Amino acid sequence: MEANETLYPHTGLRSPNFTNTTVNLQENFEIDLEDTNWILTSSFIIFTMQTGFGMLESGCVSIKNEANIMMKNLADISLGGLTYWIFGYGMSFGEGAFSNPFIGVGDFLVDPPVGDALMGPVFASFLFQLSFATTATTIVSGAMAERCNFKAYCMFSFLNTIVYCVPAGWVWGSHGFLNKLGAVDIAGSGPVHLIGGSSAFASALMLGPRLGRYANGNAPLPLGNPVNAVMGTFVLWWGWLAFNSGSTYGVSGAKWQYAARAAVMTMMGSFGGGCFGLLFTLIKNKGKAEVMELINSILGALVSITAGCFLYRAWEALLIGMIGAAIASISGPLFDKMKVDDPVGASAVHGACGIWGVIAVGLFADNPIPLETTNGRSGLFKGGGWYLLGVQTLTAVCLMTWAIVVTMALLWLIDKVMAIRMDPYEELLGADLTEHRIRHGQVGISRAVSALRPYHRSNSIEEIGGIGVNTGHSLVVDKLKEMQSNQKKGNKLRLFTNNGFINDQNQHEGAYKNGFLNKRPGNPENDLHRALDSMAHELDGAEFKNGGPSRVRIAPEVEGVKGKKLKELSVIELKDVEEINASQDRFRHRFGEDDYKRDVSTADTNLRWVN
Repeated sequence: MEANETLYPHTGLRSPNFTNTTVNLQENFEIDLEDTNWILTSSFIIFTMQTGFGMLESGCVSIKNEANIMMKNLADISLGGLTYWIFGYGMSFGEGAFSNPFIGVGDFLVDPPVGDALMGPVFASFLFQLSFATTATTIVSGAMAERCNFKAYCMFSFLNTIVYCVPAGWVWGSHGFLNKLGAVDIAGSGPVHLIGGSSAFASALMLGPRLGRYANGNAPLPLGNPVNAVMGTFVLWWGWLAFNSGSTYGVSGAKWQYAARAAVMTMMGSFGGGCFGLLFTLIKNKGKAEVMELINSILGALVSITAGCFLYRAWEALLIGMIGAAIASISGPLFDKMKVDDPVGASAVHGACGIWGVIAVGLFADNPIPLETTNGRSGLFKGGGWYLLGVQTLTAVCLMTWAIVVTMALLWLIDKVMAIRMDPYEELLGADLTEHRIRHGQVGISRAVSALRPYHRSNSIEEIGGIGVNTGHSLVVDKLKEMQSNQKKGNKLRLFTNNGFINDQNQHEGAYKNGFLNKRPGNPENDLHRALDSMAHELDGAEFKNGGPSRVRIAPEVEGVKGKKLKELSVIELKDVEEINASQDRFRHRFGEDDYKRDVSTADTNLRWVN
């Protein structure tokens, strides 16, 4: 290794394979085969962070919006990734003739041909930076959860690359003015997390809080799926190791040592955040540990350590992580007091902690010899003076200002084309139902439908099936329950009129053949059998002629209880009402076309419909 460093004094940055090339190299392309393997592997792992963000965000919102938040993450990758390939990468790292300190120009539509000496390095660099760009975009989706129009969000996701790629070029591109001043951010506390968190803050501020969010104070709303949120945190934790270690851009020369150091410092920072979070939540809640407080403490620590992940000693990383966790814990409630409704806490975790992560480099950074990451400078506490701290502070201010201003402008323009905030009735019903035709059970959707039905009718919503439910089977079960509750007009259903389910160890096999589930001739007393036959033909739309299957008429007794007060109902009618209420999430008693026509003919002309 010493001989290699003598021959190639910059092997920490440049591969000897390309020292004689005549191509004008970007720093990101100065990688060899080993480096490319490391970068590609890290990129693949970073991509799993999309899973982590999706699980975390879907676990933090109500169940009736969990599929919607996952759909947004899919849109972030698909639409944001496409625009990053079209123009984002070129704006960040382009080295064309028109590049300037503000924006890069060139390398659009990245696609080097076969035979190009830099084909491998270019593709590896693009994929790695693409994973960063999609991560920055998906941070915003959690802050806009539960009240953002999905189609408008897709438009935002398509254009949000602009919010990320321009300031990323300031810090990492060779043309960037912050890069020229000596700004240091190894893995993206600023360009990824601060940009994403600031954009999340602006989005939540412009959308306004969810309906009723602060009606009962600032306490957080219940999580839809805490287990998903915790599992998402573990997946993010795993991805963060590649995020930070992969940012050495290889393992050749001295880079492998700093890749190892980055991994350990990442873990040390998360340890500090986790310990602080446990202590904080137990003290604050008098011995009870809140899930999101611990999650946000760990994530806040990871964000904080990212900018200088291999520039710190272990105890410094521990301290930086603890301070990051404290910032996340304080910022979340502070934003809630400002009524900035961020269901996932992206503004606090990625925004506030991103600021700290950038500034921490100016305080604690070592000079990572022989790498030129800090341009030979050290942090204030390492005897490096005030310069690096000043540049880092300027970087944080520039990135935060850009993200907030541009995000607000982008959302304002999109809102002129398409309303970005969901209509109130759609928000009450949940985006899964209104945007994706997915109905969950037992999550309050039917209560919302019942409350909104006098004002908003939707046959399409009525006909939506539940998740994981065979609606045909559910209808048959409902009809059987109605038969059992209606013991009048000869509709009494006699059960177990044969020996099909006698629990007798000595019974012979023939008893099973005569079971009431065995559809065979010669079972005349099986009323349930006839009822199921009748339902199957009725539901399948069969026409019955003379001599056809016998039918047991099954009619819901809903009309009999309409208009009556609860105390006026008979015992049988009370049972009917109980069945209706218990099954309301399946919309068991549907409104048909005639009901809608009647409503339209008698309704006010301002009646609105949900399609």
